Amino acid sequence: MNQFRHPRLSVKLGLVLLAIVAGALGIVYAAVVPRLENRLVANRIDELERSTPPVVEQFRQTSQFDYDTLARFFQASLGARVVVFEPLGQDTVHTVGDSNPVSSEDVREDPVARAALETGMTQTGEVDRDGLRAEVAVLLDNDTAVLLSAPLQDTLSTARRVQRTLLISGIVALLIAWFAGSLAAMRLTHRIRRLEVAAGRIAAGDFDQEIVDPVEDEVGELARAFDRMRLRLAHLDRARREFIGNASHELRTPLFSLGGFLELMADEDVDPADRKEFVEEMSAQVTRLTKLATDLLDLTRLDAGQLSVEQAEVDISESARTVCEEFRALAEAGEHALSADVDGPAIALADEQRVLQVARILVENATRHTPAGTRIVVSAGDRSDTVAFSVTDDGPGVPEGDQEHLFERFYRAEGGQASGSGLGLAIASELAERMGGTIELSSKPGETAFTLLLPRADGVFTSKRSNGEG
Repeated sequence: MNQFRHPRLSVKLGLVLLAIVAGALGIVYAAVVPRLENRLVANRIDELERSTPPVVEQFRQTSQFDYDTLARFFQASLGARVVVFEPLGQDTVHTVGDSNPVSSEDVREDPVARAALETGMTQTGEVDRDGLRAEVAVLLDNDTAVLLSAPLQDTLSTARRVQRTLLISGIVALLIAWFAGSLAAMRLTHRIRRLEVAAGRIAAGDFDQEIVDPVEDEVGELARAFDRMRLRLAHLDRARREFIGNASHELRTPLFSLGGFLELMADEDVDPADRKEFVEEMSAQVTRLTKLATDLLDLTRLDAGQLSVEQAEVDISESARTVCEEFRALAEAGEHALSADVDGPAIALADEQRVLQVARILVENATRHTPAGTRIVVSAGDRSDTVAFSVTDDGPGVPEGDQEHLFERFYRAEGGQASGSGLGLAIASELAERMGGTIELSSKPGETAFTLLLPRADGVFTSKRSNGEG
């Protein structure tokens, strides 16, 4: 089916170009040929009219018996038949001189001559008598007029030659337009076909082959957009596979551990001290599983727009003290020095529970990814028109190559201290955005700071829910 679709598109584009060229040639033909014919006829009549003064003067000075001779003389010099008329009746005239006296009967009802005799004025026109003729009739005296009648065949033959030239040129132009249009259309459809094939590869999950179109036009822009999409999808696919592997590992490890402890506890010879240790370890593994499940649930609700985020006045300083107390035991177990640095209230417009959730993620991130002996400081305070909550440590820092990806879902930095599912910072960043804030990262060896910036509360604020409430 695809093999025939693109040739049809080529034919359509070629026909469009053919129609455009044919229309343009038709307009040129309709505008040029009739005007050229009219102009040539008008020029011939003007030539005859300019020739009438000497003709009239000579006839006035010549005897009527010599009219035929003089008429033949002027016919030879002007290339026009010369006839002298007198009125014979109401609708006919009588020739008294003719450069072609043998056939004078054909001009006795000449309308131009009759009009000149009737009006007493010079008359011009175009008549069809043995072919088209240009005529001028001028009075010699009150009862006599002279008619100059020139055939238009030679004059109109110029227009016919132009007409033929236009037709031939038009046919050649149409053929060239058809050929050029078909080539251009085939090239365009070939490029579109390459994009179609590339889209098929991407749909099949093949993200390795680059999509290249060097031409700087709309199709080239589309190809570059496809390639950006390919890179983004490749990154998401890698992240998905890594996350599945990480999540599987995160789930498998505590589940295997729980299974092992349950087998050991089934042994009747386990003493109470060991049983207590096993229960504590099992509790820790359950907590680990619960956190992973909670992260996955939060991520799903964020994607679905069902995570409730309120906006109210929140004291960020109090949040800093709260998380410090919550993580103090964990920090001491990991030999981290955790402290709070707050001077006074720092009121932000935010959701208190979501602020605490982000704060917990940032503090846990600091304790998890820094070596023993690292000092961690949680601070809060006003900063311009925002309120800042910061978690700063004096650990080795985040590698520069990881910093731009750290807030991406499923991303896990390399290194011996890296662990977890790679969801925490992504969730924290999205929660910050839902509250109208951001999270900034500043890191170098010896100092790393994650800072949550939230809008500062000014005056009285009525609590409300943001869009996306579940």
